[in-house]
Amino acid sequence: MAEPPSQGAALQRLPWSRAGSAAMALPAPLPARSVELAPASVASPVAAAAGRELHVSGSAELSAGPDRARVSVRLGSRKGAAGAARSSVSRRLEYIAHSARHRGVPEENMTVTEDFSRLENTYQMEAEVSIVFSDFGKMQNVCNLLTEKLGTSVTISPPHFYHTPEAIDALRRQVCVAAVGNTRQKAQEVCRLLGQSLGKPLLIREEETKEWGGHTDSQQPNSPDSPTLQERILNATAYASCRVFAVFEIKGKENRRKKLL
Repeated sequence: MAEPPSQGAALQRLPWSRAGSAAMALPAPLPARSVELAPASVASPVAAAAGRELHVSGSAELSAGPDRARVSVRLGSRKGAAGAARSSVSRRLEYIAHSARHRGVPEENMTVTEDFSRLENTYQMEAEVSIVFSDFGKMQNVCNLLTEKLGTSVTISPPHFYHTPEAIDALRRQVCVAAVGNTRQKAQEVCRLLGQSLGKPLLIREEETKEWGGHTDSQQPNSPDSPTLQERILNATAYASCRVFAVFEIKGKENRRKKLL
């Protein structure tokens, strides 16, 4: 017979594990609690300041037309004498360069390539002038003049419109700034509606940026459906959109007395 427990001792039933050994039950850990040093009747100023924020998002979309156009002028001559073939092409090359310079095209924006070959008993001279324009009005004037003066002795390609890297970078900056401005304007309108005053920005984050467009047409220049000049410019137009997220501080209710004074 087991001895009775001594006076003052308490029996504790221990749960048995499946293996048959006794396992002592440990007390469950207390849940984590945050200790607030401020009095119970006074709200923490840090918590109050953290709650006075306005989270808002905004977006913008902009477009930019091409800022450059490249035109190629091709010409050639086939003569029985090598000098005659060279001379015929050289005269026209000089006229093309002079016409472009006279209308403000710098020398560095013109590139000339020449190819001289012999075909049977004749000599063939071919040349191509690539001209880059930043003024599309001047481009049209030069092309019209060359067509009028040189006629079928030259072949002028349709203009190829494109953007310089500086123009694309400018578009990206402008659409981002516009998105931030739209976001701030939205935050101001919300605060005004609620009778609050918008404070300084605490966070501005660019969440998404998209770019599209800027594609040139792939149709043949002599096809009946060849696009017009304005259609080519529109096809080469680049678009960009930007969405930002911002957090603004809320100062508090507007002082109506100051408005009345």
